[in-house]
Amino acid sequence: MNTNLTRREFLALSYRYGLLLGSASALLSSPPLFSWLFSSSIGSAEASDKLKELIRTAPRARFWASSTDAASNCALCHGQPMPFNSFDHGDDFIQCLLCSQNCVIKEGKRGKCNTRININGELRTLSYGRPVSVHVDPIEKKPFYHFLPGTAAFSLATAGCPLSCQFCQNWELSQAKPEDIPVKYVPPSDIVEASLNRYAPIIAYTYNEPTVFTEYLLDIARLGKKEGQRSVIISCGFMNEAPLSEMCEVLDGIKIDLKGFSNDFYQKVCGAELKPVLRSIKQVARSGVHLEIVNLVVPTLNDSDEMLNGLAEWIAGEVGPDIPVHFSRFHPDYKMLNLPPTPIATLERARDIALDKGLHYPFVGNVPGHPGNNTFCPKCGKTLIGRQGYFIRFNNVVNGKCKFCGEPIAGVWS
Repeated sequence: MNTNLTRREFLALSYRYGLLLGSASALLSSPPLFSWLFSSSIGSAEASDKLKELIRTAPRARFWASSTDAASNCALCHGQPMPFNSFDHGDDFIQCLLCSQNCVIKEGKRGKCNTRININGELRTLSYGRPVSVHVDPIEKKPFYHFLPGTAAFSLATAGCPLSCQFCQNWELSQAKPEDIPVKYVPPSDIVEASLNRYAPIIAYTYNEPTVFTEYLLDIARLGKKEGQRSVIISCGFMNEAPLSEMCEVLDGIKIDLKGFSNDFYQKVCGAELKPVLRSIKQVARSGVHLEIVNLVVPTLNDSDEMLNGLAEWIAGEVGPDIPVHFSRFHPDYKMLNLPPTPIATLERARDIALDKGLHYPFVGNVPGHPGNNTFCPKCGKTLIGRQGYFIRFNNVVNGKCKFCGEPIAGVWS
């Protein structure tokens, strides 16, 4: 028996033998999760037909400006005020204002995320109502450690992402186009109903970058709120201020991946910029929405003392010591198969640096059973929440306070 299965082969066998019990088909009567990876490949003609059908049904997107709109601000695209009030560009251009890529999109073309397309001078969203991955996960898997510990999260994703991280663990989804993964349309109300039927009080928008399906998640979150559901996103934090402001109005928790404390790292490894992510983190912190931060520590790329010190010092100074920060272990994937997993000692060093900078809740992530997975009281030092993998062993946070000394513990506990 061959025990050296690739990830794709494992997923194929899992589906064949019914191991993916939390698949989209089981939850929403959609095509099986990951079935597109090992079904017959889609030819160019078939892909073109699927794209045409997606375009036909794709709703109008939000957060954009058009070159044909007399009220548009020319500086959005040109970066500076223009000495004229209008100009004939020959073609219709759209400036997408959703994420900080700020793509300028020509007629018939898409933005970097592959989910938003210019059709006749109107921006359409190809990802609305098209969940390609649906699971019920522990909230700790996101990871959220100080948001309703032990609670189930109804988790969904679409295709697409504005970033191109070379180490992406979900690249099959994030780097795909919506037409690559044929799924049925699922209205927001069906997501809320499915989450209620699965007794999951949290809806999590995750796996790919939820910003690309902002309109969909906003509609789901608003409906879910009426039913008492909480909503959280797991995000790269690369959205613009206006969309994030609207998200903060309906979301209960936001986890942001701060991938490294270096703009050079962001540019070379992620195809993005650091500054917008830092801006998003501060905006969420000001909003009062529960915030947690994850730093995936990649050997030789973002694990230097200088970078880890800078990251911890910035968090402590700009958003405060009570933000839970997860230093997570890297595992080789996607385009970074040449690097080893992060040494556990590196994660412990990162956690020690964070504690030295005054952070109250730094964690070692992706190392099951490590004591750095636990929550400790910042005052008396006793263990408050014991974790084993994604499961809660015990919880000594009572009414938002340490059971032993009464210290308030930052988080959402009820």
